[in-house]
Amino acid sequence: MKLQRKNRRALALGALAASGALALTACGSDNNSSNGGSGGSSSSAAAAPSSVKCDNAKGQLQASGSSAQKNAIDAWTTQFGGACKGVQINYNPTGSGAGVTAFLQGQTAFAGSDSPLKPEQITKSKSVCSGGQAIDLPMVGGPIAVGFNVPGVDSLVLDPATIAKIFNGKITNWNDAAIKKLNPSAKLPDLKIQAFHRSDESGTTDNFTKYLIATAKSDWPYTGGKAWQAKGGQSAQGSSGLAQQVKQTPGAISYFELSYAADGIKTVDLKTGAATPAKATVDNATKAIASAKVVGAGKDLALKLNYEPTEAGAYPLALVTYEIVCDKGNKAATLPTVKAFLNYTASEDGQKLLTNASYAPIPDEIIAKVRTTIAGLS
Repeated sequence: MKLQRKNRRALALGALAASGALALTACGSDNNSSNGGSGGSSSSAAAAPSSVKCDNAKGQLQASGSSAQKNAIDAWTTQFGGACKGVQINYNPTGSGAGVTAFLQGQTAFAGSDSPLKPEQITKSKSVCSGGQAIDLPMVGGPIAVGFNVPGVDSLVLDPATIAKIFNGKITNWNDAAIKKLNPSAKLPDLKIQAFHRSDESGTTDNFTKYLIATAKSDWPYTGGKAWQAKGGQSAQGSSGLAQQVKQTPGAISYFELSYAADGIKTVDLKTGAATPAKATVDNATKAIASAKVVGAGKDLALKLNYEPTEAGAYPLALVTYEIVCDKGNKAATLPTVKAFLNYTASEDGQKLLTNASYAPIPDEIIAKVRTTIAGLS
């Protein structure tokens, strides 16, 4: 998107201007290389809200991971940089899998992931979190949109079984009887379906397939995870890559965060247990996320989502992006910047920014626990 490209160019210039600042990393790493960035301080930064508390934050902070939250990070770092002069938050949207790997290798201050840590990853984190371990802090919510490009079709309803069969190569044409049954008034063309999935390891893929496993297991016989497991289909890098393929390919269908569908891509309405199909909107995703349960142990706030809601409008194909940090053992020079930035993202003002960027704020009861946990990081 043009606006996003302009933002990235502006942020890159800010990173260059601050390149002489003190570079900081977390969890004992001294590797300060950066492949990309977000945010930073400049005289043109937007006026920061009063909730930004710099609290001794300084220098550059390296982070990477989920591309799903990239637009949210951009909004946060613009505000944070406006208040905390000389601070640079460099966030590289490498994907959840790569972000977690970099964090566990001690290369970054925190990681963004659309899936909570696995037990073996928590165990491994103890080598970089001295005296502690990595924890999941839910920070960004939102719908995973199923975007489509079917000439002559502006509205499309699909159920979990049909989505599973499409992405598993069992339904291959847009005028298939199963799609017609769900869309009796649509003029479905005799057109081959072009199903696109992520080529990189992705928390979005993990959440998308968790939904299919929970709601259409017989049609999606896979174990799930960040790597795509089904055979066939076509692939692209990152959520932006999938969105671009849908936009330019007649017959295409794929999955990505709602913010990537803002450039004119039509999205599927999901048939749920409610009387009316649920649209992919921020408010509808919030309805579904509100029924999530905290299943992490101790300070870990990993959530279990409800994929089969019956509430009207609740859109169950949602994800939550976690910021992954050390609960204890953060590098002393890094800790003030990590806490200051995460305190702002979890604040009322920080969460309010999410809606304008097509994300869903974390429900009040859960985000209150996140704030308490951030205050105790050491």
